[in-house]
Amino acid sequence: MTAAPLFPGFDGLMTLSRREGVDIRPTLLRVLTDLYVQARSHSPDEERQFVELTSRLIEQVDDATRAAVRARLAIYPGTPLKTMIQLGLRPAHPNDRVPLAEEIPSAAQPVERAVREPTEAELRLASNLSMQPKDAAEISELFFAASGPERALILHNLNDTPLKASARIPEQRAKRALHILEMAAFASDAENFALELGEALILPSRIAAQVTNDPGGEPLACAMKALDTPSPIFQRVLLFLNPEFGTSVEKVYRISRMYDRLTERSALVMISAWRGSSMAAARAKYRPALYDDERQRARSAPSQTRPALQPGSAPTMRTGTDNSRR
Repeated sequence: MTAAPLFPGFDGLMTLSRREGVDIRPTLLRVLTDLYVQARSHSPDEERQFVELTSRLIEQVDDATRAAVRARLAIYPGTPLKTMIQLGLRPAHPNDRVPLAEEIPSAAQPVERAVREPTEAELRLASNLSMQPKDAAEISELFFAASGPERALILHNLNDTPLKASARIPEQRAKRALHILEMAAFASDAENFALELGEALILPSRIAAQVTNDPGGEPLACAMKALDTPSPIFQRVLLFLNPEFGTSVEKVYRISRMYDRLTERSALVMISAWRGSSMAAARAKYRPALYDDERQRARSAPSQTRPALQPGSAPTMRTGTDNSRR
């Protein structure tokens, strides 16, 4: 088919559309529509040519392209009747009344929402927790055991709780740590990353390794926010530290959005909880002895039977030179 002067450069688009592997039909339909609506009126030949070119493309393009073309032609007064019928548009008539919106009821009925029971995380953080080692250990265990949405809820509520946050990391120390952490992340060296993270945030090695290797990414976001890490650096660390995590675009996008909304206070409160949980573990390991511990151990120990003959209690038998007993 030969293109008319109405569509300059149309031959090149048609040639490109015939190549295998290149779907130029959506772009072609949009270009034809834009060129057509630029003129206020068209001759019968131009209208016929537009209908012939677009009728097949309208049936072959995706819904988004068809909706965009339909919106352009719906407000154009010179849209051909055949195209309007194909797109589901109603021809305008001078005597038609403008449709009015439905009347809004005066008293709208309130929408009843299902009452959702608060989660365990909400119940824990709703109370006035004092940052004792036992409470810090419970918050830490609750955070690591929670799902992704529950972790985001915990971090959001930590910002308004009366819990005492840990002190901010000095700026020079944080910058030096970020440089080392970023290099370790580029090398996918999780071991040295956890070591430097624990030294920078004063965390035990067990917690630092758990934060580094957590598959969700929320603990790592807290640790990096406590170091005042810029968002681009955090995203690079997130992508390179764990290659398997970086393959999921959805996870990276979700954690990046959560990191941008995470406040410094929430992160520092969680750092304080991680530090306090190590104190609780140390107290449980080195529990002081009670006054009756020795008595309890003595009761539980089995009684030992005393030998009938004690060493050294038997009389010594002396012999003479003639082997006679005396």
